[in-house]
Amino acid sequence: MRNFGIGERISGLALDSRLWTLDLARLCLCGTLIALTATAATGDTVELSNGQTVEGAVTARSERSVTIRMSVGGREYAREFPLDQVRAITVDGKREVVATGENPGKAETAVGARRTQAEVEKLIDDRGRSRPDWWDSVTLDYPRSLGLDWSVPPRGVWDNQRYVGQYVWDVINPNPGKWRGGVRLMHHLLSVNQERPEVRQRVMEELGRMYHGLLQDYARAAFWWRQAGVDKTEQASLSAVYLAECYAKLGCKEMALEQLAKTPPHFAMIKAWADMGEIDQALRLADANIEGPYADIACIYAGDACRVAGQHEKALEYYEKILSLPLNIRTWKRLNANRQRATANIEAIRLFETLDLGRVPDGTYRSSSLGYKGMVHVETVVQSGRIVSVRVTQHEEKQFYSALTDVPRKIVAKQSVKGIDATSGATVTSEAIINATAKALASGGKR
Repeated sequence: MRNFGIGERISGLALDSRLWTLDLARLCLCGTLIALTATAATGDTVELSNGQTVEGAVTARSERSVTIRMSVGGREYAREFPLDQVRAITVDGKREVVATGENPGKAETAVGARRTQAEVEKLIDDRGRSRPDWWDSVTLDYPRSLGLDWSVPPRGVWDNQRYVGQYVWDVINPNPGKWRGGVRLMHHLLSVNQERPEVRQRVMEELGRMYHGLLQDYARAAFWWRQAGVDKTEQASLSAVYLAECYAKLGCKEMALEQLAKTPPHFAMIKAWADMGEIDQALRLADANIEGPYADIACIYAGDACRVAGQHEKALEYYEKILSLPLNIRTWKRLNANRQRATANIEAIRLFETLDLGRVPDGTYRSSSLGYKGMVHVETVVQSGRIVSVRVTQHEEKQFYSALTDVPRKIVAKQSVKGIDATSGATVTSEAIINATAKALASGGKR
């Protein structure tokens, strides 16, 4: 998948007919890191400064980093985190606070934390111009047949050992163990394409995507997207929308809102506005296209925004409108996919209203829901009226990014399936996990 230019302007919102296809394909290869709640044999945890918690087995600790092993979808991964991104570490039940609120600014923060624009600018510049702590532990490894000039393949040709974009899509994105290597590859491409500014611009934008979507290093993502000039784009740009998300994650909502305000309209902005608490602005953007040829896309985004904001009745209205839209040959595939997604979301929302976690007996509950490529299977453990764990046990997703671990973590942290926001770039997978968890818990409540 590629970023596309703007096709037409509809009711004040500049959109291309392919944008929703891009979102279903993980919004132009963008996403958000494997974040980090996984099941493992032990109960060690690493609490990150951005609010996330990683569960697994701590295997190494140095003055600069901590390594934790975790299981995602039945596969084992080891993740190393710089200590300046860690708030606390718990090993064998003993919790050690690594960083406190008196030492802010070393790591990214969740939306709602505060930094001034000057502090964010300095953080972006400092981190963007420095190598990540893990750099020396990762070797540069790629197929020697790979064309380092990032040439565009002929129409209909797919060779992930020759074309960089296809290698990233097929090999790097679906394999968390290769994410850091992918970043090293992009830096290598910068060095070998000194005389090709168009290739360098593309590589810098991809670096922004990898740092944002795969590694959740928002400062470096912002640095490289700004180097690529996406903050000054005159076209609807997904990267520009995600740059705004970086500013918000780094603690300066004002910078995020300013970036969104100057970026040409894009459907992804509906989620971005909503994630920052600007639900009215999000729905105005959606409603401007509610009667147009992309009504199903607008309704999906609007329904998602309302669902996360807890406005379930309004969410149902948007989702149900999709079911009433007429099919036609040109949009059949897209609309049919959106109908399936809307139907699953309607079912889940109705379960939200009747689900009483306190009535769910202790036990392990399993269910599934349709994702992007196929069914996503979830296992949920309940003890003493609490959700102890949520785990994706089987799936066919390829561009899942952090959804497989990020969404379960949020559900456990919130002790609810209500108000769980989707992982950027992996919305369909995220919703499948939420919906499957709701179904699993509902089956337990009916005992």
